[in-house]
Amino acid sequence: MNLKKTTSLEIISFKPVYATDFYNLNIEWISSFFEVEAYDKEVLSNPNKYIINKGGHIFFAKLDDKIIGTVALMPIKNEKEASENNKPTVFELTKMAVSPQYRGFKTGQKLMQKCIDFAKDQQFSKLVLYSNRKLENAIYIYKKYGFLEIPVEKNCPYERSDIKMSLKIND
Repeated sequence: MNLKKTTSLEIISFKPVYATDFYNLNIEWISSFFEVEAYDKEVLSNPNKYIINKGGHIFFAKLDDKIIGTVALMPIKNEKEASENNKPTVFELTKMAVSPQYRGFKTGQKLMQKCIDFAKDQQFSKLVLYSNRKLENAIYIYKKYGFLEIPVEKNCPYERSDIKMSLKIND
């Protein structure tokens, strides 16, 4: 497959019609490396409830008429990080997935850049993410975009996580 011939890759926002793509893309990558956890199933089965309705955002990479990737920004409720209007300013960058046949074409990096640009526009203070060191390509991308490793808390929401990273967005 040659993505250079197709110039119609666009990053779009969540619509309910894409909820199945969000679920399938994430289940596909998680199950190929890890066991799908109960928390994953909850969030992926109802992105409106767990992400959108809580002030989060989901983006998709769309090539022609096909959804080939996705990523979400989920608010982290933390009083110390809330803005004056009580909106959260710290978000978890999560559920990033690219269909296997489209990996290696910088789709993940385009999704990452969208999240960072969006976070800046929305005046977020920082993004955090949880990952696993065996996902070397993902860790490479996170570091490339400025994410720094921070300690993983004991009550981490994901059993598979052995690394947590943070990116300061706005002061």
